[in-house]
Amino acid sequence: MNGLLIVNKPGGMTSHDVVNVVRRLCGTRRVGHTGTLDPLATGVLVVLVGAATRLAQYIAGDDKTYRAVVRLGETTTTADAEGDLMARRPVTATCADVAAALASFRGPLMQIPPMYSAIKVEGRKLYQLARQGQEVAREPRPVTIHHLDMLDCALPDVTLVVTCSAGTYIRSLAQDLGEALGCGAHLRGLTRTAAGGFTLAQSYSLDALRALADAGRLAEALLPPQAGLEMPSISLTIEQVQAVRYGQTLPLTVSSSAARLQAHDANGRLVAILLPAGPDAWRPTLVLPE
Repeated sequence: MNGLLIVNKPGGMTSHDVVNVVRRLCGTRRVGHTGTLDPLATGVLVVLVGAATRLAQYIAGDDKTYRAVVRLGETTTTADAEGDLMARRPVTATCADVAAALASFRGPLMQIPPMYSAIKVEGRKLYQLARQGQEVAREPRPVTIHHLDMLDCALPDVTLVVTCSAGTYIRSLAQDLGEALGCGAHLRGLTRTAAGGFTLAQSYSLDALRALADAGRLAEALLPPQAGLEMPSISLTIEQVQAVRYGQTLPLTVSSSAARLQAHDANGRLVAILLPAGPDAWRPTLVLPE
């Protein structure tokens, strides 16, 4: 089996837990995902199966959309509801204040990742250090908040919709919003409603995938490997497919100024990812098995 499964991750499971379930259902160890969701979070998790795992680097950078519930007035050790309560402060901000504060978080910004994250510092993951009671300096990272609006305001809880670049921590956004309002905050709930071009409506629950697997119909949920690629495509002849499989550079005139191409055979199967190799020349950088 090769392709993508769009999974609706349940709360209480890690993304790796979901990968392990899919491994058992598909009968292969070659399973990965393109964007970690914390155990607290639910929603769209793009899972790669078989040879499609090799495409992760071309899919993982897609924008994500979330529905986030932020609890104002309370800060926790993890910046979300799974952590221990650190402080409780009165919430004097109004819903109008919250809406106004959101403006400063739209667009490009530098974000300090939370201590409870998988980012490595000197070879060790931050959450490992955090569990030992250590706090280390973290370098701010550039992220972009494309869209940020308030869906509901029932203080002390505020529900936001966020569309952001890959690598954005919604926990940090919640924490920073609380500080901007002078009361602190943490992330109470999170649902990823879209990842790249995939939406929650397209996703399968794990129970639905188990039912399909039991009926021998799991392949029905599998999308082709190229479904997650956002780059121009080109169709190759039989001779060109063979040349690509031998790692040869192809003479191709392409009207697009794209940095890479997805190359398909005559049946629409993804064969390779091509990179420019000079004027009207493209070379394979990744070739999928037949």
